[in-house]
Amino acid sequence: MGQSMEKILVAGAGLVGSLLSIYLARLGHQVQIFDRYPDFRESEVPGGKSINLTLCQRGFSALDRVGVGDRVRSISVPCYGRVIHNADGTVEYQPYGTRREAIYSVSRNHLNRVLLGLALEQPTLECYFKKKILEVDLTLPSLTLRDLRTGELTEYRGDRLFGADGAHSAVRTQMQRSRRFDFQQVYLEQAYKELSVAPGADGSWALEGNAIHIWPRNHYMLIGFPNLDHSFTLSLHMAYEGAEPAFSSVLTPDDLQDLFRTSFPDAVPLLPNLVSDFFGRPEASMITVRCFPWTYEDKVLLIGDAAHAIVPSYGQGANSGFEDCSVLADCLAEYGDDWRQVFARFEAQRKPNADAIGDLALEHFHELRDLVGDREFQLRKKVERRLNELYPDRYIPLYNLISFTNVTYVEALKRERRQRTLLDRLMANAAVRERLERGDSEESLDPLLSDLTMEFFGQPMARESGRSAA
Repeated sequence: MGQSMEKILVAGAGLVGSLLSIYLARLGHQVQIFDRYPDFRESEVPGGKSINLTLCQRGFSALDRVGVGDRVRSISVPCYGRVIHNADGTVEYQPYGTRREAIYSVSRNHLNRVLLGLALEQPTLECYFKKKILEVDLTLPSLTLRDLRTGELTEYRGDRLFGADGAHSAVRTQMQRSRRFDFQQVYLEQAYKELSVAPGADGSWALEGNAIHIWPRNHYMLIGFPNLDHSFTLSLHMAYEGAEPAFSSVLTPDDLQDLFRTSFPDAVPLLPNLVSDFFGRPEASMITVRCFPWTYEDKVLLIGDAAHAIVPSYGQGANSGFEDCSVLADCLAEYGDDWRQVFARFEAQRKPNADAIGDLALEHFHELRDLVGDREFQLRKKVERRLNELYPDRYIPLYNLISFTNVTYVEALKRERRQRTLLDRLMANAAVRERLERGDSEESLDPLLSDLTMEFFGQPMARESGRSAA
């Protein structure tokens, strides 16, 4: 079905707002984007929001559809696994996939610049910066904005309004006031603070490159993301308050140094600016937002974090938001000018998946913080990797389904629940357990895994040749 030109207002020029605007402008619509911050291409991201993002296949699929995927890959660092820095000083490498699959670490600021730059190349698109939303009229729809430089108030009217203005969305706030509206906002009990690791003296990586580094310490952790210039962005995750190490208990440089010497001693030499970084940067909160409906008639739609903000632990915030844009494009291709159908179809498809990845992100946060260094967890992952190597099209671990396929989050969760039953059975098998505890090679498990998986799936699972890891 065809599309006639519409005047579309987009609140928010962040990652999702920029990509959404590219999709809409490419369809021939007249698009106006508004953001309260200065032009991201000329200034830094607001404090506390510059933590690296990780992009995966589903995010790149949405970027590739508008031809910007390769440009984003060029400013990203592929990460093929995670390096676990255990409390006893040992280090372990855990690959993400069995065929060198990677997630990509990228600076939020650099990514926003690329997307906004492409958006502003569209001839039917305009972007207005330093404009604060004061009023939202859902029925027109319209936005009344204050210019933060001059104080001038201006009303902008359109045919459709998209709220892509983040977890604290002004558009969503107005929808909450207008009618029955379900809304839940939950803050994690922990926050994070960014720290910086410079490249080595010769410009090389100070830590192993092409990997995410994690120092799991049960109720707190340190996690590091590589940057294109061979630096790392680290984030320290701790509770706001409590008996364990918490931000409320780190009040002086001595407190901070004691914490790192005790918990992260191998990171100390990498952080000569630890004190100034820690005390000079804000703590960033982590929030989950759920709401319904995402639409107001055929006039207004919430998208990205405005509809479904999640904690960053699974690295799916941007990927999920980008996937929103791609699914919306599919709905527009199917229903054309029937915006009521477009919005209804989009909401029906994305709401269950947004809820699913919100739950998974919370689970994964606890996995990273509490489990990745745990012996039992590592043994389970060893068996999972072997199953995936032997039967790559029959057994795909949850992380791989989320990061390296476009399977919906809901379907990925369903598969994981079934596969977990198999994995529990394998881990409870005395012969499998004996070989794992003895440290036998993963290949030595093959006969046992073949017999037990055949029983589980009800048919022989012949090894799929040519598909195991290189």
